[in-house]
Amino acid sequence: MKKKILIYNAAGGLGDFIQLIKLFESINISYPDHNIYLLQAHQNNFLKTTLKDLNINYIYDSEINILYFGFRLKHFFEIKKLIKQNDLFFDTIIDTQSKLRNTFILKNIPHKNFISLTLNGFFLKPKIEFERNKNNQIDQIIDILTHHNNNFKIQKYNIKKIDQKYFDEAEKILKNKNYVGISITQGNAYREKNINIETIIQIANYIVSKNKIPVFLIEKKYLELKEKIQSLVPEAKFPEFETDLNNPCLVIALSKQLEYAFTIDNGIMHLLSLSNTPMIAVFGPTSSKKFAPVVDFLKILDSKEINNSKNINTIKIENFFSEIDNFEKMLQR
Repeated sequence: MKKKILIYNAAGGLGDFIQLIKLFESINISYPDHNIYLLQAHQNNFLKTTLKDLNINYIYDSEINILYFGFRLKHFFEIKKLIKQNDLFFDTIIDTQSKLRNTFILKNIPHKNFISLTLNGFFLKPKIEFERNKNNQIDQIIDILTHHNNNFKIQKYNIKKIDQKYFDEAEKILKNKNYVGISITQGNAYREKNINIETIIQIANYIVSKNKIPVFLIEKKYLELKEKIQSLVPEAKFPEFETDLNNPCLVIALSKQLEYAFTIDNGIMHLLSLSNTPMIAVFGPTSSKKFAPVVDFLKILDSKEINNSKNINTIKIENFFSEIDNFEKMLQR
């Protein structure tokens, strides 16, 4: 009988979920004698819906069907009942969040090993030292796993798992070279992460002045935004408006046609990271240390570091222009 690993995801956004994919892939290759189970507080398993075509089909749903698990104190008592009913036990539980209440409730599920960064690793079982200076939480968890398993291998997502039709469509739409992707729409409505459209227009036209073609990665529902940009940047392309395909895998395929991308902190940024697309990532209210994409070529512009402000629009246009220049020089080396 295979052993069992439970991964707890308390976040509800697509971008947060995509960050877990490197963890999924690394565990899958490093623990072949384990089944991997996913416990989601929001019960939105993107691997069966939005991200189905990524073909990550080795993740099992856990038996714990408690909505918003960990966010209510009553779950402490509800999980006790489920443990008895289902004889729950996991060889390893991996907590990918750091809220004390959630971790306290989660650790009551019977287990042998418990991996959590909450309170700087206070709940770790067994207690081990790990690299606390790493910004990304997933990388810290992976560091802990390497202590558990000497044969642990970090495995990035292999985009060859995606159906070839998406890449054929991407090549059909973006036939030439010198494309620069731009992503400016946000999924999370509770934090203002958008850059002013006037600034975006200036950035797009600056890219045009570099003999590059700005490619806006925006969904068809943003028709009004698309028409406004197109009227002011006639050279711009909007590939998602030129196809009947409507799938995140198309965005990944399109990214292979780009030289690099300019993006805010959103789901598309993390999709682009799956294909290791060079990026200029712009942050405002969210943490660049926590949510920065993991790619080989990355430059972060963070309003908190530049202007000590969570307002992304405090970043001056000169900062954007300068970084575009620097980034292009870096890619030419």
